[in-house]
Amino acid sequence: MKRIILILNIIIAALIIVSCTNKTQEKNNKLIIFHAGSLSVPLKQMKDEFVKTNPDVEILLESAGSVKCARKITDLNKECDIMASADYTIIDEMLIPNHSSWNIKFASNEMAIVYHDESKYSDEINAENWHEILLKEDVFYGRADPNSDPCGYRAVLTSQLSEQYYNLNGFADNIINKDQEYIRPKEVDLLALLESNTIDYLFLYRSVAQQHGLKYIILPDSVNLKNPGLREFYKEAKVDIVGKEPGTTIMKIGQPMVYGITILDKAPNKELALKFVDFILSKENGLRIMEENGQPSMVPSYSETYNSIPEQLKQFANTK
Repeated sequence: MKRIILILNIIIAALIIVSCTNKTQEKNNKLIIFHAGSLSVPLKQMKDEFVKTNPDVEILLESAGSVKCARKITDLNKECDIMASADYTIIDEMLIPNHSSWNIKFASNEMAIVYHDESKYSDEINAENWHEILLKEDVFYGRADPNSDPCGYRAVLTSQLSEQYYNLNGFADNIINKDQEYIRPKEVDLLALLESNTIDYLFLYRSVAQQHGLKYIILPDSVNLKNPGLREFYKEAKVDIVGKEPGTTIMKIGQPMVYGITILDKAPNKELALKFVDFILSKENGLRIMEENGQPSMVPSYSETYNSIPEQLKQFANTK
């Protein structure tokens, strides 16, 4: 009897060891990434490419507005290895220094007015009259929530810049106060509203329109937030969003669009995270996929946090 009990105890101990080993192995092979909605398509493609040569790796992609992604880390203490933001300043302002130590700028984009064949006045709209058409009473447009998503506050900034560029007194207030029922947490949530003909137009990144085969108006550089040479003009536009702490705000000032990426200081799987970020930022892998999806590379770019960047990733940034 004692022998049977001993054997059972050995078996139970062995099962516990195997179970713990499997759980450790599972954790070592899992990567959690919070990312901007506008990165959904390229990151899915990168994930598929990466696992071809790393078949045991499980990559969990969690899409949300970049501000919301940061708040999952700062407010909800959710586990995360990598955060990729549509606005690099979100990482600077919300994650550094308490949750992350560095930030690499890696891609750009631009604002566009997106629509499809069923949109009202789709046969008339162009870069010179889009602002008139969006203000029509029988036209409905959507935009992302500025407090959740950079695309949302960039829509506001684009509206303010358009008021100046087209010399339209009061345009920014008029367009922002219109159709507020069609504001959504992130820009890709708006695609369903467009596809169902609930709205006719939306403020959206050009890359997302391209990836989904949608029509879009290419806006002048003076309003599309793409051109680094117009940095000073972009600064004329400003909007406040909800800050880190309750009751506080962060002022977002117009500037050229720049995406940022970081690994969290408390990343559960830092070694694998480093490997995947290296893949994302390499010209022949992730950056090639970004370019194919309409998001030009900015690697290498100046990083204010260069000295804190892990050695193997410093090649993707510079100090000038």
